[in-house]
Amino acid sequence: MKKIVTGVVSALFAGSMSAAALAADLPSRRAPAAAEPAPMFVDSYQPFQIRLKATAVIPDGKSAMYDRLGVLNGLASFGPGSQLVGYGAKPSISVIPEVDLAYYFNRNFAVETICCISHHDIKGSGFLSGANIGSAWVIPATVLFQYHFTNFGAFQPYVGVGPNFNLWLGEKGGNTLNAAYLPLAGIMAPGGVAVTDLKIKNNFGIAGQIGFDYMINQNWGINVDLKRYLMRPTAYATVWSPAVGFIPVRAKVNVDPWLVSAGLTYRFGGASGGVVAKY
Repeated sequence: MKKIVTGVVSALFAGSMSAAALAADLPSRRAPAAAEPAPMFVDSYQPFQIRLKATAVIPDGKSAMYDRLGVLNGLASFGPGSQLVGYGAKPSISVIPEVDLAYYFNRNFAVETICCISHHDIKGSGFLSGANIGSAWVIPATVLFQYHFTNFGAFQPYVGVGPNFNLWLGEKGGNTLNAAYLPLAGIMAPGGVAVTDLKIKNNFGIAGQIGFDYMINQNWGINVDLKRYLMRPTAYATVWSPAVGFIPVRAKVNVDPWLVSAGLTYRFGGASGGVVAKY
């Protein structure tokens, strides 16, 4: 009996040793580790941009004057409201600061508002050449819808178009006697003429734009911009002449200025705290 028990124990021990050896020869398998969650990406993109620029406002239009009562043109057998042929006026060139604020809907489309105020002296043209007509301020409140081209690296051109509202302020007549001809060619107005009152009506217009930013880094860039405005207000004035007295006149002034600008672009957001429209 003892021999039988001993044999069984020996067999069991040998089997366990064989199983251990066999297990040692098998490849090791470990349960896969639980997948770690991907790190969250915080996009620092912000859609705002500001530009600070110096702008030259260069009026490029013509004007036409009309005698509202027919006093002057009556001398030449014209009726009330007829044009004073050969009379005109043109605003002076002005250099001003300009602030533009843009909001980007995506990498290509943006809307930009323009803030500036411009002062102009108004001089006569034609028979009034060189005459001091007066002066005025204008705020051309403008909204431009832009398309930005973003496949040229740091060089990022754009085009824009949109409406504007021209608010005229602080109009002043020249109140200075100026040598001038009456509508009958060759007849000098005795004592000259002076504009004693001037009012320019606010008006709507449209503006077009082309320009580019050259980005130095993700925040700062250099901007060059060209805008063209269709700005055609109606002006009312009182002209005084010692020979004729006070004469109310109306003028249609096609100011139509070019705005030539250069300055800096700043884009909010970015790793260092500033990209407005991250491309």
